[in-house]
Amino acid sequence: MLEEPRSGRLAAWGNALLAGEASPDEAAVRVVAEDAVHRVSGLPEEAGPVGWTLALGRLRALGAVALRVALPAPGHPLGLSGPPEFNAAALEAGEAVLASGAALGLVPDVAEAGPAGDVHVEVVWRCLPVREAPPADVPSLGEAERELQQALREATEALTQLDVAGSGPVAQAALAAYQARAEAGRRLLAPGYPGRAVRVLELAQRVAALVNIAEAVEPGAAVSAGQLAMRADVLRPVERMARRAQVAAYNAYAEEVERRRG
Repeated sequence: MLEEPRSGRLAAWGNALLAGEASPDEAAVRVVAEDAVHRVSGLPEEAGPVGWTLALGRLRALGAVALRVALPAPGHPLGLSGPPEFNAAALEAGEAVLASGAALGLVPDVAEAGPAGDVHVEVVWRCLPVREAPPADVPSLGEAERELQQALREATEALTQLDVAGSGPVAQAALAAYQARAEAGRRLLAPGYPGRAVRVLELAQRVAALVNIAEAVEPGAAVSAGQLAMRADVLRPVERMARRAQVAAYNAYAEEVERRRG
């Protein structure tokens, strides 16, 4: 996962708004980012789809005190708390946001429109009921950081042994793109997040980048199908840990809110 998940942007800047660290308009602009338009459908007390400025205000009025991220994958309901209908929608999308205090969740439906070379992205977030319960398999920041440091060592060693790191033009292009984004100093998270959450998220994205780069290598003269099968077995748990750490980082604000409330 080289790109920042939309659910991550929504949780980070929605939490900045709830903390009084960002205005509704700034939060809405940050959530949409480079997409053409976002709409939120199914919000209670709203007759039709609305934009983020109104939607974030409505969530706050409905009792939302923090936003959490879920990044589920088949067999791994990471960050989800039910009910089954919401979990299924989130799993299909690969991501979701849960509004703590409002018992509501948001799942993105992403569509591309326009001719080749001028494609723009439109996102409709479906608002659905969720169960107010502890999310599945989300570690603390400290646990996530320790896991990731070990995962990074294991991933680097595995890729070196299998001789697939940096192999082929696809892998090289992915590495260059990741390095360019990192060197551009893009902002991680949003105001109000602790420095440790930023550090964990950056490390999680580095590990996820390594996994994506390795997975881009196709069988060929330099890399056998057997090597790639071994690589998949080694990197599967590493990718899982990277997703867990991303969720822990994005959810750091919500965890602090829960501690204060409890």
